Amino acid sequence: MTYQPLLMSFDEAAILREDLGKDTLMGNALARDIAKLEDYIATVGIEVPGHGEGGGYEHNRHKQNYIHMDIAGRLYLITENEAYRDYIRNLLVAYAEVYPTLELNVSLDSNHPGRIFHQTLNENMWMLYASCAYSCIHHTLSDDERRLIENDLFQIMADMFVDTYAHDFDIIHNHGLWAVAGVGICGYAIQNQDIVDKALYGLKGDSVSGGFLAQLSQLFSPDGYYMEGPYYHRFSLRPIQLFAEAIERRQPEVGIFAHKDGVIKTTSYAVMSTAFPDGTLPALNDSSKTMDINDEGVLITTSACFGRYEEDANLLAMAAHQKDVWVHISGKKLSDAVAKEENIPAFNWGSLFVTDGPNGDKGGLTILRHRDSKDQDTMALLWFGQHGSDHQYHSALDHGHYDGLHLSVFNKGHETLHDYGFGRWVNVEPKFGGRYIPENKSYCKQTIAHNTVVVDRKTQNEFNTAMAESRNGELHFFKTDNEDFQGMSGIVREYYAGVDMQRSVLLAKVDGIESPLIIDLYRLISEDEHEYDFPVHHRGQIIRTDFDYQANASLKPMGESDGYQHIWQVAQGEVSGSTLVSWLHDNSYYSMVSSAGNQGEVIFGRLGANDPDFNLRSEPMFVLRQKAKSHLFANVLETHGYFNEAVEASVDARGKVERVEVVGMDDVASVVRLHLVEGHVLTYAVSNQTGGLQDGKHEVSFEGETFSWEGPYAQL
Repeated sequence: MTYQPLLMSFDEAAILREDLGKDTLMGNALARDIAKLEDYIATVGIEVPGHGEGGGYEHNRHKQNYIHMDIAGRLYLITENEAYRDYIRNLLVAYAEVYPTLELNVSLDSNHPGRIFHQTLNENMWMLYASCAYSCIHHTLSDDERRLIENDLFQIMADMFVDTYAHDFDIIHNHGLWAVAGVGICGYAIQNQDIVDKALYGLKGDSVSGGFLAQLSQLFSPDGYYMEGPYYHRFSLRPIQLFAEAIERRQPEVGIFAHKDGVIKTTSYAVMSTAFPDGTLPALNDSSKTMDINDEGVLITTSACFGRYEEDANLLAMAAHQKDVWVHISGKKLSDAVAKEENIPAFNWGSLFVTDGPNGDKGGLTILRHRDSKDQDTMALLWFGQHGSDHQYHSALDHGHYDGLHLSVFNKGHETLHDYGFGRWVNVEPKFGGRYIPENKSYCKQTIAHNTVVVDRKTQNEFNTAMAESRNGELHFFKTDNEDFQGMSGIVREYYAGVDMQRSVLLAKVDGIESPLIIDLYRLISEDEHEYDFPVHHRGQIIRTDFDYQANASLKPMGESDGYQHIWQVAQGEVSGSTLVSWLHDNSYYSMVSSAGNQGEVIFGRLGANDPDFNLRSEPMFVLRQKAKSHLFANVLETHGYFNEAVEASVDARGKVERVEVVGMDDVASVVRLHLVEGHVLTYAVSNQTGGLQDGKHEVSFEGETFSWEGPYAQL
């Protein structure tokens, strides 16, 4: 059999060649890559630096070398430009001449070092991409060149991962994915089936204790969700798609794209379908606030799914949003499909429930989506899965946040109620070497950093990873048959000793109100009195309140620990009955109308206390505080009005919801009333029963008034 490049045949390269110079997604991708590669070769040439600081010049040069080798390999096949072939050959030879003599680098954290990088993860990535590039020029090299590159570079590198670091090679973890994919693709490139088999089936060859098949079978829930959240999930998509493509071409009998009921498709869609309408990915666990569907892994996946699975309309919409495709035959197919469409609506994955845990029994997340007649999207996400930790791999790599029942809301083009995300300045060397900053633990992971209730100013599960890993939330209900009146609810138990929590969120389109209301009922059940803090993380400027507060001339932190030490207490006011806080963000007004009980407090805060290195972003928040045994926070988020300073326009700066009244709450149900400014009253009921009873008929009486309905929630 004639040697073929790993991810692109010679015939496929000829098909992609047709797009050179064309104004298509593929044509533009090729033009961009050609310009990028030409500039890199001209300005850098062949340079193999030694060791340097993590995230520094040497690190980035090695990284850019493998990126540009990969680009050069595909472009050589497509353009047949010999200069690209020579660049790969000369750079690989340069690495092969020094690699055997390189000492191990110095690890800056818990990851083992490679010979080039500070951690083997980066070395796995280098090997994967360099092997792909090598496979593109293999047929042009002399026997001596092949022996040098394979024996003095790739084989030594593969042996380091399979033998030296054998104890980590089989870990079921996103780092493990990169290890097996890098070794497997390298094995295919140098025609060493022995290491390919180890990558596929694990060192024991059982497809259970390790290897790519075990990773795919054990790492994701039946709905494809990865416990660490979308940020690390999208990072796993690259090795999955690239190795799977190589397996299908070299060993089609494995049936990799059908493995475990098509888990590659399932897990790919799990990432894409959780994205906010603007393409950013929700910040669950350690996550960037700016990571979005333009990420390389998601970009490759969009094309790969279109080529390998189905021509889904949402994939067309994804490509139109990304304005890019993977330089691959599947990307060509997607590019051609986009070119045929005159108008492609924005992607809309709809409302969904995604399970967590390998068996789907560790809670999960629910998403409600609504698109109105003006194509404005509203999305609400409720999180109640397992602790997003890879503690089984290494305790220092615990990416989990302590935020059960966290709520994010997106509308009017941005995240309205938002999650802070991780505390990390990626690859910014002066900021703690680009690694996680100390405040990631002292603030970002803490419960107060999220939109969920804090009990007695302490973090959930005592900020204890082992304790958090022993618990998970559960779905209470999820109902989306009426797009204008959807509901979701989750429960967590004993995240605080003696306190159970149930959060029910309704997305309700109400006549006369521009955007759907987010009706948020947060129920706390306890036999003892506690202090409950309900933080609301928002952006923009406070416009008005319906209560008096006292601003502080001198600032002090809100507390001494559990994240409170990082929040300046800016103002506070005592409240009772119902409270309203309204703010302006960009061109829209937002109002949070909340029940305050008989005696409560609203505290306004701003992030930045006890942050001597200015690591944290300065962001506003306010906290609804209540002391009680069992308690129901009833909150309504209303988006309203329009502001445009350029034309001095301000419309509907006051919302329609005036106050919220808790009619009653018991083990059967919670009933609340929304009082609108024109005297209208809307009454909503939510079932608090479990074990399937939430779907049946309900009847409750509060203060002499009886309410009855059928189903988990209703407008009465």
